[in-house]
Amino acid sequence: MNFSSDNVSPVCPEILAAIAAQSEKSALPYGQDDDSAQLDAAFSNLFETECCVIPVATGTAANLIGLSGLVSPYGGVVCHHEAHINQTESTGVAFYGGGAKLLTMDGPSAKIEAGELDAFLTAHRNRPVHAVEAECVAITQATEFGAVYSVAEIQDIGQVAKEHDMRLFMDGARFANAVAALNCHPADITWKAGVDVLSFGATKNGALAVDAIVLFDKTLRKQAEKARKRGGHLFSKHRYLAVQLLAYLENDLWLKNARHANMAAKLLAQSLGSLGARVAHPPQGNELFMWIEDDLAATLRAAGIIFRPWPAVGKGAYRFVTAWNSPLEDIAALPQNL
Repeated sequence: MNFSSDNVSPVCPEILAAIAAQSEKSALPYGQDDDSAQLDAAFSNLFETECCVIPVATGTAANLIGLSGLVSPYGGVVCHHEAHINQTESTGVAFYGGGAKLLTMDGPSAKIEAGELDAFLTAHRNRPVHAVEAECVAITQATEFGAVYSVAEIQDIGQVAKEHDMRLFMDGARFANAVAALNCHPADITWKAGVDVLSFGATKNGALAVDAIVLFDKTLRKQAEKARKRGGHLFSKHRYLAVQLLAYLENDLWLKNARHANMAAKLLAQSLGSLGARVAHPPQGNELFMWIEDDLAATLRAAGIIFRPWPAVGKGAYRFVTAWNSPLEDIAALPQNL
């Protein structure tokens, strides 16, 4: 079993079928096709508010293009030190933002806390010309350590951002897993809580290659589309991105897949715990961080279990990530099968 990440999983059948069906016909390029025209309405229906949707092929592109309209070239984006945009997306924020800088802060389980954020923003506003002022806040839902912001926590962060006259961005590479864990309406942790832009992940949850930039402020669309084109992310065969997203939303496939992945993570935590592993961060979504002794790690690897050390958590910590197709019965039977 491969738990190195959720992007090692195959494309789920429903999305693969949508791609195959699209290959039986021709269509206009660059988003002028009929399927691409349905995206705004489909996502507006999902979030119960009018929004604009710009599909791209990678989560990094969704984050960087989405953020680019929220910060000036000389401004700062406040994020957690462990944020994907800080640790794993090179200098992309500066590239797409024309020089924008990341201003990092800490917090438990890779979360930003509202009270600490308020103090941080106060210290980074009205600064002299020599310094970088904060202009935007970025959070990740679920976080890089597998934690999920509650509805109230996001509302509090949104209120702090509003009080400081700042935009709020959400990296939602595993947004589906967070919604499944909270059992809430997706609107409750996005636009209703003050989120201006969301990167809505699909690639990690059954899609081939597509994430959506969801703009709850529709005035941002023109700038985001120009940034997408300039950065080389406007697909000529745009319809193949669109049909993945439409299939992903149909019959709540996005939630079905995420619920399966979340359940798999809980089962895996139980199985590993029975073998002597200890939880480093309680699993809320589909990422699991465990403290594992060397002997057990070697036994798991010998049995063909693939996982990764995670030094950001600490020495002896490992990350396991489950997916929409993780085999629940095999995970439950892991202690007996070693």
